Amino acid sequence: MTQSIATIALVVSDYDEAIAFYRDTLGFVVVADTPLGGGKRWVLVAPGAGGARLLLAVAEGEAQRARIGDQTGGRVGFFLETDDFERDFALYSARGVRFLEAPRHEAYGSVAVFEDLYGNKWDLIQPR
Repeated sequence: MTQSIATIALVVSDYDEAIAFYRDTLGFVVVADTPLGGGKRWVLVAPGAGGARLLLAVAEGEAQRARIGDQTGGRVGFFLETDDFERDFALYSARGVRFLEAPRHEAYGSVAVFEDLYGNKWDLIQPR
């Protein structure tokens, strides 16, 4: 049996602002943006070919709205791998991405933690 994680839901407050951040700031591709009726949409974004995609899901109700920006309890929950850490760190910094630390060079690779527009923590990482 062959399996892979294809899509991860990310609770957001607004489809269009989330699309703008992931597409225009991080350079992701909009894979799908399909109306589902009643204001709902199936919105998939991805950093490129292959790998997992994010399903941008607008929060419904107080419980979901309370999770926006804190889906992982304050931990880094998302890991964006790059083939050129210095390039992407400089590009994201120039585009206003908020990094929470200076770049680190660890045994597993070069890494820096940043926040998305809602405060979810991400690792930008170039594996060794």
